[in-house]
Amino acid sequence: MRAGRVPDAERLFAAMPRRSTSTYNAMLAGYAANAVSSSLADARSLFDEMPLKDPVSYNVMISSHANHGLVSLARHYFDLAPEKDAVSWNGMLAAYVRNGRIQEARGLFDSRSEWDAISWNALMAGYVQSGQMAEAQEMFNRMSQREVVSWNIMVSGYARRGDMMEARRLFDAAPVRDVFTWTAVVSGYAQNGMLEEARRVFDAMPKKNAVSVNRSAFACVLSTCADIAALECGMQLHSRLIKAGYGVGCFVGNALLAMYFKCGNVEEAHNAFEEMEERDVVSWNTMIAGYARHGFGKQALEVFDTMRKTSTKPDDITLVGVLAACSHSGLVEKGISYFYSMHCDFGVTAKPEHYTCMIDLLGRAGRLDEAVNLMKDMPFEPDSTMWGALLGASRIHRNSELGRSAAEKIFELEPENAGMYVLLSNIYASSGKWSDVDKMRVMMYERGVKKVPGFSWIEVQNKVHTFSVGDCVHPEKEDIYAFLEDLDIRMKKAGYVSATDMVLHDVEEEEKEHMLKYHSEKLAVAYGILKIPTGRPIRVIKNLRVCEDCHTALKYISSIEGRLIILRDSNRFHHFRDGSCSCGDYW
Repeated sequence: MRAGRVPDAERLFAAMPRRSTSTYNAMLAGYAANAVSSSLADARSLFDEMPLKDPVSYNVMISSHANHGLVSLARHYFDLAPEKDAVSWNGMLAAYVRNGRIQEARGLFDSRSEWDAISWNALMAGYVQSGQMAEAQEMFNRMSQREVVSWNIMVSGYARRGDMMEARRLFDAAPVRDVFTWTAVVSGYAQNGMLEEARRVFDAMPKKNAVSVNRSAFACVLSTCADIAALECGMQLHSRLIKAGYGVGCFVGNALLAMYFKCGNVEEAHNAFEEMEERDVVSWNTMIAGYARHGFGKQALEVFDTMRKTSTKPDDITLVGVLAACSHSGLVEKGISYFYSMHCDFGVTAKPEHYTCMIDLLGRAGRLDEAVNLMKDMPFEPDSTMWGALLGASRIHRNSELGRSAAEKIFELEPENAGMYVLLSNIYASSGKWSDVDKMRVMMYERGVKKVPGFSWIEVQNKVHTFSVGDCVHPEKEDIYAFLEDLDIRMKKAGYVSATDMVLHDVEEEEKEHMLKYHSEKLAVAYGILKIPTGRPIRVIKNLRVCEDCHTALKYISSIEGRLIILRDSNRFHHFRDGSCSCGDYW
């Protein structure tokens, strides 16, 4: 049965002259493990034939039906059981929780007083999963003995909800912490945009917690490294993973790929992919999407071609990555070909995500009319992401009328999306329509929409430095500003001209140049050049999309300083080397 050879097991069972209850239970468990509806029907028939049943028999029937969402049948066997042990009660409680029937779970819980820690944790986790944190907290407060799992459930619950103050309070109060406690709080900070705090907690994690855990924990911590772009920490974990003797299978391997791509190290992602002992569709999708986001469309399509020669079948996510690669690299005709053939060639029906990629692809290429027509012909209504792609294309090609139309649709769908107000303002500013820029400011004020401030991060000697535009609080600001002044002179001698039409204020050209000079990404890059040894890449993260002027400036800086600059913005990665960018100015 464990090997899945059900017919052989049935023949052997039928040939047995005498069968014990344990033998029957083994067959029941085998049917449950082979988990198809016909197997469960066979299990029910065999159960009815059993001359004698023990608690294990009932427990197998409870768990097997619960695992397939057949909660009513699970309850039927639970009620039939003449004797119920802790496994019976916990199995039924888990059945309700796993299937989202939290009120019935609570009713069962309240019907008896003798529950163990597993039961308390199961119900508490059910409340957390259903978003009922007050009820979960009430359960937590009532617990006479709390295990580390109990603390982890509550910490992760508050973190997922975005209540990091309460998550941190519980984290600090926990008498014992394991790797999951630490990871819950670090991931919570990262997912809620509090990257510096995430990094501080991560750095404080005892080293034993990062190595004495299973593959699942490794993958979780690696994912956190990716969120906070902690490349050095991620590489150290990779090394510890190997030393701990874990093979690089799909689960951890996929986390490694994502970490390296998100941290901007494409070469190590490639190496990790080559070293994987096995690959699943997620592995291939991660490589394709990773190359696409870094602007390496050719490599993404090469990976896709290799994937097609394996037994792994491309899915809808694969095709999103392929279309994104074509979009980010200007491979327009290839993208169109893949889009219109993917149903026939791969059995993938176009979803909104695929249409968004196509709108982006056509829009970036200046084929705005085709993008608009595609939106009209879609089998569903355009969402804000699609209108956002069209608005972005309107900015690139300075089409203020189309940009206005797209923005109006976005404002209807997402009236508090500050980025879209700023994007439309950029279009107006680049066309000199200052009255329209002013109107956008008034509209944002009246609607209570606040512009998200821009920040850039750079890691130097295992410490993250954060910069804002015109930053005046960094302890080495004088050196940074002096270096930028000198660099600005050298850039202008090389032909650099400030893109002053990107400034959203109607002021003198000289003032516009000054405002552009101290954008956060320029400050971070300047600090990196001053502090990071020659020959090592400068890796910067920005929470917003890089502006046109900074994009141009970083190309000049990479050439003048002879440095590789890798910038991760809110949309993609840019690799600046020898005066050019991996995006080919197609962003």
